Amino acid sequence: MKIVAAIDTFKGSLTSLEAGEAARRGILRVYPNAHVSVRPLADGGEGTVEALTLGMGGHTEKVTVTGPLGKPVECAYGILSDGKTAVLEMSGAAGITLVPESERNPMNTTTYGVGEVIRNAIAKGCRRFIVGIGGSATNDGGIGMLQALGYGMLDENGNQVSFGAKGLGGLRTISDDSVLPELRECSFRIACDVTNPLCGEHGTSAVYGPQKGATPAMISQMDRWLGAYADLAFSKKYPRADKNQAGTGAAGGLGFAFLAFTNAVLESGVRIVLEETHLEDYIKDADLIVTGEGRLDAQTVMGKAPVGVAQIAKKYGKPVIAFSGSVTAGANACNDAGIDAFFPILRNVVTFEEAMDRENAARNLVDTVEQVFRLTKSLRHR
Repeated sequence: MKIVAAIDTFKGSLTSLEAGEAARRGILRVYPNAHVSVRPLADGGEGTVEALTLGMGGHTEKVTVTGPLGKPVECAYGILSDGKTAVLEMSGAAGITLVPESERNPMNTTTYGVGEVIRNAIAKGCRRFIVGIGGSATNDGGIGMLQALGYGMLDENGNQVSFGAKGLGGLRTISDDSVLPELRECSFRIACDVTNPLCGEHGTSAVYGPQKGATPAMISQMDRWLGAYADLAFSKKYPRADKNQAGTGAAGGLGFAFLAFTNAVLESGVRIVLEETHLEDYIKDADLIVTGEGRLDAQTVMGKAPVGVAQIAKKYGKPVIAFSGSVTAGANACNDAGIDAFFPILRNVVTFEEAMDRENAARNLVDTVEQVFRLTKSLRHR
């Protein structure tokens, strides 16, 4: 029997590969001769670097960069086995979890560190980039990242504007005279499931500004500054600087910066991961597929990784079983989306801390998978 186990992270307890390995152990208790392929899975958000890097034979690099508040932070990113592809999450250099709640203010937070990570990877020979841009603390339109890559984001005196969204307020000129030469050789696949434009009532400032510490007055200012920045970029020779394009509002406008100033495409995070890991090649030859994530709910069908797996499986008529830490009433939508049956792994009443404990989660997953496969075995033998 050939089985593919492709499970997303159980956030806070199990990584993708740890969850897949736990499922494999449960299956082998019942089918000791089964061939179980554990494949990395992620949706472009938290855990993508680890899943792709470790799951595809790459290695992790760590670099000290400028954090969102201008202070040094250590950011990990991955280089895949080809030596040319880097995988990074912008949140590692400019994420909201790096900013204490009392200090959250998008006027000050910068994406400069994201550009420094890219520079570091370029220096190590990378020319292909997979970038997850969720969980940002910023609203600077990506100008910090661009400054780190050598772009001049200049004020009326020809000096680089300050970090943060407030820098947009003083922006008068954009220069590319000092851009890192290797940047023109680079391509970027941006994992982006946000469809917000850069500006307006559905733009990044209005929708995401409040959770980053923005007041109504700040939101109005930032929205106006971002619009002027986009118009300036378009007028200066950047034809892809379209502030109305879906996804340009991702990560406080970082999506806009990637599209306008680099060779980038915005894509579904799940799609990128599924393609980069060549999961379809494994699924088409399998007898059964195992997937899952920390919680299955109504949102799972909205572009989450387990449903992406199920869609490929159904293309080849393969059965799909999912496991999760918990399920909600809305999880029934997963059945209509290609997951034939799903099972929560909690086996008794426990505290939240006990449920999230890594050893407990792994044991619960192994034991639950074992029992489900005992059922499949008994049915096969009837």
